[in-house]
Amino acid sequence: MTGSPLQVEVIPVTPFQQNCSLVWDADTQRGALIDAGGEPQRLLDAVQRRGVKLEKLLVTHGHLDHIGVVGELAQRLGLPIEGPHEDDAFWIELLPEAARLYGFPPAQRFTPSRWLRHGDRVSVGNIAFEVIHCPGHTPGHVVFYQPERRLAFVGDVLFQGSIGRTDFPRGNHADLIRSIRERLFPLGDDITFVPGHGPLSTFGEERRTNPFVGDGV
Repeated sequence: MTGSPLQVEVIPVTPFQQNCSLVWDADTQRGALIDAGGEPQRLLDAVQRRGVKLEKLLVTHGHLDHIGVVGELAQRLGLPIEGPHEDDAFWIELLPEAARLYGFPPAQRFTPSRWLRHGDRVSVGNIAFEVIHCPGHTPGHVVFYQPERRLAFVGDVLFQGSIGRTDFPRGNHADLIRSIRERLFPLGDDITFVPGHGPLSTFGEERRTNPFVGDGV
């Protein structure tokens, strides 16, 4: 929506080029990082460059490339962590082991200040996001949706031309398809989404062309 106070900078981090999003309310300059997966100084440089006062860290799900520096930043800056759904707690517990396995810098476990559920709301400045629980890629995956801006941060649920993997522990392909078709697509074809990796798209474009979850499948 033109004129919305929500501002966004997408910052790809880690060797997996995970899209961390710096979001902020232009009216208050208060903001949050969604999925701070790595390269903490690069993220903080962006925060400083934009003149944003970070007030929280938001998490879509518990995979390493999305949460690798969440615990570190929360501790360094004294920030609360909101998300994901509690069904992803086991992934957060495995974080140090995952970092070693994939050759990432050491990563610390954390306990979110607030586990999120479907229908919850989170705020950034004076801007409210709706929380949509979208299990499938992981059981506790959530999406952050801002209805006035018609913008959704979908993590690894949906990508331009693809969908999230479901071959990790407690992934479920049927749940993922249901999440996309029953909880995301009904929001409207005009919704732009920021995926966990790769370029932005719209729900309408994916309904038309996505070979995994489009209307023609």
